[in-house]
Amino acid sequence: MAHLTYEVVEHDGGYAYKVGDVFSESFPTHQQAHDAAAAAAERQRASGASEAIEYQDSTGTWHEEQTKGGDRPMTEVEDNLKD
Repeated sequence: MAHLTYEVVEHDGGYAYKVGDVFSESFPTHQQAHDAAAAAAERQRASGASEAIEYQDSTGTWHEEQTKGGDRPMTEVEDNLKD
């Protein structure tokens, strides 16, 4: 099973969360960024319907595949910042 970490960080004059190298929008407070990361992590774990998806990989190649609605990653929020 896949595992995703939502990391709360300082970003663009405020705070954001990131997964890998991808940042969320900026939030004015640390607490807002933490709450947004927790909500996003929870939504990522939610099961849904199986459906076809399309995505582009890092080389620019497009792929199509069928995803299983119950195949959701484990998620966590990592927040080492202090208020």
